[in-house]
Amino acid sequence: MIRIIYRREVGYLDLLTQDFYDRDTVTVARDLLGKHLVRVLEDGTELVCRITETEAYVGRMDKACHAYGYKRTARTETLFAPPGTAYIYLIYGMYHCLNFVTEKEGEPCAVLIRGARAVTNGDIIAKNRFGCKAAEMNLYQKKNFLNGPGKLCKGLELTRSENGLDLTRRESGVFVCGGSAPRQIQVGKRIGIDYAEEAVDFPWRFWTED
Repeated sequence: MIRIIYRREVGYLDLLTQDFYDRDTVTVARDLLGKHLVRVLEDGTELVCRITETEAYVGRMDKACHAYGYKRTARTETLFAPPGTAYIYLIYGMYHCLNFVTEKEGEPCAVLIRGARAVTNGDIIAKNRFGCKAAEMNLYQKKNFLNGPGKLCKGLELTRSENGLDLTRRESGVFVCGGSAPRQIQVGKRIGIDYAEEAVDFPWRFWTED
């Protein structure tokens, strides 16, 4: 049984339900900023991060999406799952990327979680990233702590083993809860999709400096 200790001061009492994810993907990507991503380890330890950067991907018309044009493969099958499903894939044979499936089942859409800020158990997250405690990180490590999808997954011990988990159930060990809205949201082009033709210019990346 997973032991969950909810702390009002970090604002993640309210578990996001399927209805939250079952909406326009770009809207969900914006609304995820400030929410709390919770990762529960096997011993019940909670690693909590505040989401600070996201990107939207919409398969039906977005050439940057793995399932563009409803392309179904063993890798992309999870993108067709119900909204609120974790889609985790491996890039370059070494980095994992966490996505949240959005919109109705059968529509291959998702939000990539590009960055976050540690809220609880930062020492464990830092050890996973750099082999040291949070206070022992140097300036470079602090700047590059969780500012990328691969870095985030490494810090939270997320791999393909968690692909397909239901984010709307605390028992899954990976879920998202509420949080305060950011004071300001920045909008821009997505990163690393030079191959995506006109989709390169879609302003579907969102981030906050909060």
